[in-house]
Amino acid sequence: MNDRDAACYRRFLDGDEQAFDELMNTLFFKLVFFIDSYVHDRHTAEDLAVDVFADLVLHRHRYNFKSSLKSYLFMRGRCRAIDCLRHRKVLSFVELSEIAELADDGKTLEELLLTDERKRAVHTALNALPEDQRTAVHLVYFEEMSYKEAATVMKKSAKQVDNLLVRAKKALRDLLGKDGEDL
Repeated sequence: MNDRDAACYRRFLDGDEQAFDELMNTLFFKLVFFIDSYVHDRHTAEDLAVDVFADLVLHRHRYNFKSSLKSYLFMRGRCRAIDCLRHRKVLSFVELSEIAELADDGKTLEELLLTDERKRAVHTALNALPEDQRTAVHLVYFEEMSYKEAATVMKKSAKQVDNLLVRAKKALRDLLGKDGEDL
């Protein structure tokens, strides 16, 4: 559990407005990235993350300091993302600004294509996993949460998260095959 985030939140509850800014700087974009893994729309993910932080301010009594603040926010973000998916059809698109950023970093076209192909292969393989396995992989490997924190977010036990990760790794090896070793 990250005591620093909880301590920041306690300072905010005691009237220190700057403490909330610190929380936003530390956790906002991580939460956006996590929510985006569900909704596949960065702008929607940002809106949902803002909603989660707004709830933290408006409903101060809901967070009880029994789990890490990051776990709590990710759990609330997951719920928001699932609700959003229930209410709309997910559209996947790439913004022109993201394409322009790729062209400006000085890599050759071949390097860009290879990198993009690897990312696409990993992304496709991750999306082929069942939702629970994909979520466990994201929380543990991308967000660097402990199994216990990921279990809190997913409403599962740490052993269940471990089992999900074992199955996810095996499935990814099968999906990526020999090419997966070179990524």
